[in-house]
Amino acid sequence: MSDLALRARQNVAFLTAVGLFLVVYLIYHMSHPKGFSSAVLVQNADEVFTLAMVAVAQTVPVLAAGLDLSVGALMTMVGCCASYLLTGTTASMALEIAGYSLPLGSLPAGVPGLVIGMVICLAIGALGGLINGLVVVYGRIQPIIATLATGAIYIGIALFLRPQPGGKIDEDLNWALTNSLGDFASTVHIFSDGAAPWFAPFAGIPTPFVLLALILLIVWVPFRRTVTGRTVYAIGSAEGAAYMSGLNVNRARIAAFTLGGFFAGCGGLFLAIQTSSGNADIPQAGAYTLNSIASVVIGGTSLLGGAGGALGSVFGAMMLRVISFFFRIFDIAPLLQPLFEGVILLAAVSVGSLRVLRVKNTLELFR
Repeated sequence: MSDLALRARQNVAFLTAVGLFLVVYLIYHMSHPKGFSSAVLVQNADEVFTLAMVAVAQTVPVLAAGLDLSVGALMTMVGCCASYLLTGTTASMALEIAGYSLPLGSLPAGVPGLVIGMVICLAIGALGGLINGLVVVYGRIQPIIATLATGAIYIGIALFLRPQPGGKIDEDLNWALTNSLGDFASTVHIFSDGAAPWFAPFAGIPTPFVLLALILLIVWVPFRRTVTGRTVYAIGSAEGAAYMSGLNVNRARIAAFTLGGFFAGCGGLFLAIQTSSGNADIPQAGAYTLNSIASVVIGGTSLLGGAGGALGSVFGAMMLRVISFFFRIFDIAPLLQPLFEGVILLAAVSVGSLRVLRVKNTLELFR
């Protein structure tokens, strides 16, 4: 068997998810009144980004044989924080949160307040993930129970920050990150004349897709190649063997939850920018958590850990979003959406399990 055929056989679930997405998305665009246009692509990218990030946030602990039920709540909490931090202030900052004044001090000269605010939001997400990891490792609590508890705390903090939806995100930041690269370039004044000949072919690409690719390339790909990243996979495959091999299991598990919190923070930050406000929406947080698990499964990552990756979860998230897109262009009752999502999820899981059904000797599963 050739190396390419072997890789395809090992990643049949991921390839199935990609194939299903391409077919369904093509049908969607062929049926859309506006056809395949930049405006439709930008709209789709805006709605996919947050779920894709939350799905990636779920993927990392799942690879270590854990399930994080706090990703939706953590995303919501970061979004509420962003509604206070991303107001466009560039000098000294003081937040008024629920009647309390929280001075942040003077920012360094020349450093935009928006950049500082986004860094703080991402740090809050990573800190939430770190807390999850510490509770799981040193509290010796099952991840599903630990994150259920921490998720309740995070949503409580979100409700404290935003008892009612509100806040105002900087308008230029909203416009730059939720439209095309051409809009981004003109908003941040990259080109003095507003355009450049070499940039024209890329101007219509949605900025959220570029951000998604950059985050995966800069954060996920290097992490996966580190010793800690490989240890995460080893824990999911056989934790006992990983420990006996001298790998730092505790550090890897904490790193997995911390990185998951960072990705959830990315999703919450973008959602706040997209909606220009913060909203401690409990049903929305729960929906994102459940959809993140579905995206992980559709993308070919095993819930038992040790197999899969972030890219598959991104395609799983896009698959779920395309299903919701169909309800806008076809006369289908929205209440039927869970039915269609369930059928797609069952199909993806079934295809990925065909290899197990064909096995006569269970030792072949480890080859």
